[in-house]
Amino acid sequence: MTEPLLDVRDLRVTFLTDVGDVTAVDGVSLALGADEVLGIVGESGSGKSVTMMSVMRLIPERNTRFEGQVLYGGRDLMQLSRRKMREVRGSEIAMIFQDPMTSLNAVYTVGWQIAEQLRAHEDLSAAAARDRAIELLRSVGIPDAEQRVDDYPHHFSGGMRQRVMIAMALSCRPLVLIADEPTTALDVTIQAQILDLIRTLRRETGSSVVLITHDMGVVAELADRVLVMYGGRIVEQGPTRAIFHDPLHPYTWGLLGSIARLDRPRPHRLTAIGGSPAPAWATPSGCVFADRCPHRFERCSEPPPLVAKRGADHLDACWLPIEKRGELR
Repeated sequence: MTEPLLDVRDLRVTFLTDVGDVTAVDGVSLALGADEVLGIVGESGSGKSVTMMSVMRLIPERNTRFEGQVLYGGRDLMQLSRRKMREVRGSEIAMIFQDPMTSLNAVYTVGWQIAEQLRAHEDLSAAAARDRAIELLRSVGIPDAEQRVDDYPHHFSGGMRQRVMIAMALSCRPLVLIADEPTTALDVTIQAQILDLIRTLRRETGSSVVLITHDMGVVAELADRVLVMYGGRIVEQGPTRAIFHDPLHPYTWGLLGSIARLDRPRPHRLTAIGGSPAPAWATPSGCVFADRCPHRFERCSEPPPLVAKRGADHLDACWLPIEKRGELR
């Protein structure tokens, strides 16, 4: 097997708070291959965004403790100086943030903001950077890009602002693109356009993509592999087809059961996962999902390892006997 493009090993992120140490990411390991789309799914608070923000070194280091390795291009990003990390961030690994209105600076034009990133990483004149910004806006489907380049973020709709964020993220042709909830708060028509845009740009640029979302439909459409996170840990991972057609973990069953199926009779009510996620400062010592799992038994008081149960590339962290899971599901 070829070396992964991005290799995260046993990442732990702990916030030092007034109520004690809060571990938001607890031993996450993942690998992203070249020209691959990796989906990370889970409820809000499961640690998806914190994991990838830590990879980008965007979490303030004061009152935060980081453990583990983030290997990229033979370097451990966690050990780089701030200056070296700024050189990587944007040019080699870029991120599309969840809310473009708060991610874009309201007092600068979108063209200036794209050009600023270009000039920070490439030797371009102001005029050349502006021309490149216009090309980027045109490539992500912004009409009249020559005029819109001088508009401010509030002049754009939510979908158009997200396109601007994608243009900015792709401006330096990064090898890794992290998309954090890129379709949140957009209507379904705009969501479809954004997904088509990411798919097209991935094909044209050859970038690998990490797609963070709680929308299982988005993952099914775009991802090659899926990580399911809960309570700061990975509870299941595998190829997209395996996750959707043969899910192994009860939490994954709950996520998929909450989606209406068009190929089955209309249910009276959708399946719901009972309870609510435990706060990060009160994560159970055993299985993180045990308090909400309808199949809990005595051994769940011990933390289950993430190991292969059905095929070398399909792993889960659950003590239930594998031969009984189909019946229970």
